[in-house]
Amino acid sequence: TEIHYEGRRATGVTYKKNGKLHTIDANEVILSGGAFNTPQLLQLSGIGDSEFLKSKGIEPRVHLPGVGENFEDHLEVYIQHKCKEPVSLQPSLDIKRMPFIGLQWIFTRTGAAASNHFEGGGFVRSNNEVDYPNLMFHFLPIAVRYDGQKAAVAHGYQVHVGPMYSNSRGSLKIKSKDPFEKPSIRFNYLSTEEDKKEWVEAIRVARNILSQKAMDPFNGGEISPGPEVQTDEEILDWVRRDGETALHPSCSAKMGPASDPMAVVDPLTMKVHGMENLRVVDASAMPRTTNGNIHAPVLMLAEKAADIIRGRKPLEPQYIDYYKHGVHDENEGAIEVKPYAK
Repeated sequence: TEIHYEGRRATGVTYKKNGKLHTIDANEVILSGGAFNTPQLLQLSGIGDSEFLKSKGIEPRVHLPGVGENFEDHLEVYIQHKCKEPVSLQPSLDIKRMPFIGLQWIFTRTGAAASNHFEGGGFVRSNNEVDYPNLMFHFLPIAVRYDGQKAAVAHGYQVHVGPMYSNSRGSLKIKSKDPFEKPSIRFNYLSTEEDKKEWVEAIRVARNILSQKAMDPFNGGEISPGPEVQTDEEILDWVRRDGETALHPSCSAKMGPASDPMAVVDPLTMKVHGMENLRVVDASAMPRTTNGNIHAPVLMLAEKAADIIRGRKPLEPQYIDYYKHGVHDENEGAIEVKPYAK
């Protein structure tokens, strides 16, 4: 609920367990509350935009206006089709089949439960001006909703799609000094023209893939958004209505040099700028979100932070190849990974 200090040195925390508040002293405090709770706790502890903190009755300790800003997340939608052939996983949604499906998996490791449902995936470019893939796809051999509504067809399939490099940015701000009051979270999806353009392209690319001849034996017609959704504005209206978070919140206490007024964390130490013995190790410290799911990158960030905290010598710089459209020499366009220098 609160970080304790002596001057600008973190000395411990207060937390609540089983309805009781407890205080613990520590030589070092490491925040791993994620993109929501880490900036919330920093603001509650007086670290953030000074004027904003004063407006909430909190005495500012360190002026870091980037706390709770630069918030990113991946938005996605799913395009659903009827399936003409009885080959989808749709029947497995029948509650009467579920005991058999469970037993089949337990004893034979086969059947519908052996599928993770996301049977295919890939990354593509939204247009020919993009150097590297900026859209992520998942294919499911089932047409299913995640809002509790019953599936619309006996057999179906769907593709999940969303831009990976949206330039829309949201924010997270506390509402009061009460640590148990949920903060105000503004995802701010579709807030830039570039973001809107990428979304229209994403839906058109997905529809193009699903309309290929290889899908003809299975394609029973589009269920969602439906053939009536065609214009750019109709597509954007549908995305606004049906879009869902991909559960990749990040970047709300981003790392960066002290010269960056919006940076919160020093990338060399993972310490909060202007503070001693206070580090952030979670997705909130990412300067921008990754091209894809963030689970593995967060593990990587944590491993790197562990090496920093333990004082291990960093790895030598390496040249890392990456895909770039039109570049045939695998070494051309490679970037050198070097430690950040202040």
